Amino acid sequence: MSKLSLIIRREYLAKVRNKSFVIMTILSPVLLVGMIVLIAFLTKVNDSEKRIIGLLNEGPYFSTDFNPTDSYSYLHFEDISLEAAKDSTRSMGFYGLLYIPKADNVERTLMKTVLYTEDAPLAAVVDNLEDIFQYRLQQYKLTTIGISAEDFAEIDDRFDMQTATFDGDQNLKGINEIKALIGGGFGYLIMMFIIIYGGFVMRSVIEEKTSRIIEVIISSVRPFQLMLGKIIGTSLAGITQFIIWIISAAILLVLVMLLFGIDVAALNQGASGMPVGLPGGEVPAAADTLQLYAEELYRFPWLMLILFFVVYFILGYLIYSSIYAAIGAAVDNETDTQQFIFPIILPLMLAIYVGFFSVFGNPHGPIAVGFSLFPLTSPIVMLMRLPSGIGAGGVPVWQLIASIGLLIITFVGIVWLAAKIYRVGILMYGKKPTYKELWKWLKY
Repeated sequence: MSKLSLIIRREYLAKVRNKSFVIMTILSPVLLVGMIVLIAFLTKVNDSEKRIIGLLNEGPYFSTDFNPTDSYSYLHFEDISLEAAKDSTRSMGFYGLLYIPKADNVERTLMKTVLYTEDAPLAAVVDNLEDIFQYRLQQYKLTTIGISAEDFAEIDDRFDMQTATFDGDQNLKGINEIKALIGGGFGYLIMMFIIIYGGFVMRSVIEEKTSRIIEVIISSVRPFQLMLGKIIGTSLAGITQFIIWIISAAILLVLVMLLFGIDVAALNQGASGMPVGLPGGEVPAAADTLQLYAEELYRFPWLMLILFFVVYFILGYLIYSSIYAAIGAAVDNETDTQQFIFPIILPLMLAIYVGFFSVFGNPHGPIAVGFSLFPLTSPIVMLMRLPSGIGAGGVPVWQLIASIGLLIITFVGIVWLAAKIYRVGILMYGKKPTYKELWKWLKY
């Protein structure tokens, strides 16, 4: 056991003292926040573009429907031909020309209406114009059957269903999708950690094997101890890096909240108050709705999710890094690993895509439950389900316990199998292994 602890300490210190490890540990949170701010800024700049559209309306309809907004501005042409309007639009560099001809009624007018642009127009522009025309067309058709514009406005009033829990708390639309996205983000982090740190283990084994230093090392320790020490040491380095990232992210979050004047105490007070928008209260306005979403995110079980992230990261990493270590021992260079890497990454990719598909549709359905119990995909899919809570309305306790138990059993089994490959392959040189030979090594 003392030899194992020495190997763990050696691998851990080798990783945390590495310059690239230190630099990325410090810079990654800053780069991540900077990237988010940059994307938000570029999106704002991109959306701030105001498109000018020329409008040639030859008929009596739609004379009051096209008013300037933050995104669109309309220049009205009068008493000119269509060709002249096109030439003017091109020469002035407008986005396009909307031509509304004269016809007997609204329906026939719309059948001949055309939007002229240099290239295919953006879908958002077309959708905006179609919404205007669709509204007016509905008004026209209802007017022809005797319904006034006032009646139509009342009929067109949108109904939003109010939902609440049995305890009286208001449910918010899309909150389950937001929770799944948050859980999916944690699951994606696990996948990236497994690939990155598993690759560290594999490259470390290959490096020691090709330099022949492994022959000196295994003269003092057993191959199983060496493999387990590399896995645990690298795992501890990954956890150290993650903890530093969490602390850095928390500090940056506080700075952002102070910069934008977000009052956490107000959120906490609002979260403990009476629900808004239920029978007997007022329907929440847009600002109140945003406040409700902020309160819901404030009540989000962050601590629980981070705790299980660490649990599933450790167990998932131990399973996959054992496989990575076995691959590193079986080959002589990193190029030869390509034939074995894809089968390892495939379950992780499957967990991401199938997890999003199943959890978004039905987080408690058979596919979501099955993939959250299957050991090779459960570290990712279970984290997508955990934001809904544990127990009533969330992940049943037995499923959580079964998932962790299966991961532990799988880890023991895979480490036992990987150790067999590691024991034989660590001293094999100059030969590219095949799956058939790996199967023989498992029988030794």
